Amino acid sequence: MGHSAADWDYRAAIEITKDWNGVEQVLLQNQQGASARVSLHGGQVTSWRNKHGEELLFTSSKAIFKPPKAMRGGIPICFPQFGNCGSLEQHGFARNKVWAIDDNPQLHPPNYSHGKSFIDLLLKPSEDDLKCWPHSFEFRLRVSLATSGDLTLTSRVRNVNGKPFSFSFAYHTYFLVSDISEVRIEGLETLDYLDDLCERKRFTEQGDAITFESEVSRLYLSSPNVIAVLDHEKKRTYVIRKEGLPDVSVWNPWEKKSKSMVDFGDEEYKQMLCVGGAAIEKPITLKPGEEWTGRLQLSVVPSSFCSEHLDL
Repeated sequence: MGHSAADWDYRAAIEITKDWNGVEQVLLQNQQGASARVSLHGGQVTSWRNKHGEELLFTSSKAIFKPPKAMRGGIPICFPQFGNCGSLEQHGFARNKVWAIDDNPQLHPPNYSHGKSFIDLLLKPSEDDLKCWPHSFEFRLRVSLATSGDLTLTSRVRNVNGKPFSFSFAYHTYFLVSDISEVRIEGLETLDYLDDLCERKRFTEQGDAITFESEVSRLYLSSPNVIAVLDHEKKRTYVIRKEGLPDVSVWNPWEKKSKSMVDFGDEEYKQMLCVGGAAIEKPITLKPGEEWTGRLQLSVVPSSFCSEHLDL
């Protein structure tokens, strides 16, 4: 009684269960049949399916789902460090922690949740976290699934410390693709990038679009807020829209690197591509009481609807 239609949709479209390790996970659904699954282990989206039930995110068949190991696939949250560019463990500790469901989420813009199913998660540092990274913070994550099937992740990091701190961040999104050699990225051409395979030296992208025929591990700088990943075989395009995330990480391990990773199949590099909105080159610095927001919106359109319609 007294619930609005939007409020009713939100509550009816959420299911909280536990995975086989006893870690809580949240299933978001919309009326058209699309869904997203979010694990409280890492605040990580582990599945995103369209209205036909087709999986859109890659997860390795050898992925380890048990904390404290981060799962290989989905959308890991890299915070407060990306990669090994700092004193912390690879990609920071947020993806290895068990998050809480936020029972008192901070206000979002009016109508932000209308027609969406969503979950709010919260991460605060433990005593062990403060020993290795001595900064108090509140990290709020909202994962929402729209009636269109679009998936949006909104991260808000607040400094509740007595002094400023800096961090880097990335949504390390693993897209499921049909064949990596038939995939291209549009929207990053002519940009400068840092190449991890060349000691993070700076280069300028020369191609009309980014295609793949060997290992790639790059950070594209000062990127536009709309990027497209075109999968020719599936005839569909992933559209990435982002706010507060100036950089884009692009990664595919290819054959040799794949064989060296225990939680990744030898041939699985052919079906995956990581393209993630990030803030890495220039770390985010927050003064006491300040808050940063980084938003990622993912959608899928037929490839015939391609780049001229995307305002790249």
